[in-house]
Amino acid sequence: IMAWENHTLNSNFILLGIFDHSPTHIFLFSLVLGIFTVAFMGNTIMVLLIYLDTQLHTPMYLLLSQLSLMDLMLICTTVPKMTFNYLSGKKSISLAGCGTQIFLYVSLLGAECFLLAAMAYDRYVAICHPLRYSILMSQKICCLMAVSSWVVGSFDGIIVIAVALSFPYCGSREIPHFFCDVPALLTLSCTKTLLFERLMFICCVIMLLFPVAVIIASYVRVIMAIICMGSGEGRRKAFATCSSHLMVVGMYYGAAMFIHMRPVSDRSPTQDKMVSAFYTILTPMLNPLIYSLRNKEVARAFMKVLGKDKSGE
Repeated sequence: IMAWENHTLNSNFILLGIFDHSPTHIFLFSLVLGIFTVAFMGNTIMVLLIYLDTQLHTPMYLLLSQLSLMDLMLICTTVPKMTFNYLSGKKSISLAGCGTQIFLYVSLLGAECFLLAAMAYDRYVAICHPLRYSILMSQKICCLMAVSSWVVGSFDGIIVIAVALSFPYCGSREIPHFFCDVPALLTLSCTKTLLFERLMFICCVIMLLFPVAVIIASYVRVIMAIICMGSGEGRRKAFATCSSHLMVVGMYYGAAMFIHMRPVSDRSPTQDKMVSAFYTILTPMLNPLIYSLRNKEVARAFMKVLGKDKSGE
């Protein structure tokens, strides 16, 4: 136990980061800050709009507000610390800070997996069983789905953080990443982590492939229903809603599977950093843009709020 404390508790980890101070990297860092700002504002606006506009108090928008809240928390888990380290020149992160990042990051990604599956089921019920929608997707069922996503994600985060921090870490203690990611952290362990890697792989199969199966099954039925629709307007509206969701699912799951379903031995730190940056920084920015730009109800709610502000001035 004393050896574990000496190895793990008494010193900080070093986050090597993603940028240096060359002109190209200064530009890229500014770009990341810009993306973070747009993502922060976009997701905050989505959450507030859905909360303020009573016409958006439907299951579809309640689930969408949870997605925006998760994205908001996800970018705030990684980007502010990365920015502080880059601007201050300090690269250290405490064990508690590292543990917090891992827990939030794993929990939020897990929760988003199941939330996206719930959103796919919602679209399936809305398009394939419109007359029974108020029963099959009642406010109670919708809230249960949203809460379950948070609970399952948190449970996954607790398991991963408990096991990851049980390993002794020694050597350089330099994490080749811009935040505390479990695969990058495992490379610093003094002991073999093969069993934990296999456990992580099984968790990822459950957390990724089960929701993917629900999403694929839902959208096969939805696409068949859209093809059979007689009304051109109904078909166009259904396709617009579903294509927005499928774009988000494709971006999110593609990157998540690439990161988490490969063994540590096959990993390249540069590849991992780039893909992680994509789905922890870029995807949270794209989600509100995809949903708001392709959704007339969100645009209407936004103009309504702006109109109220103008009338109050």
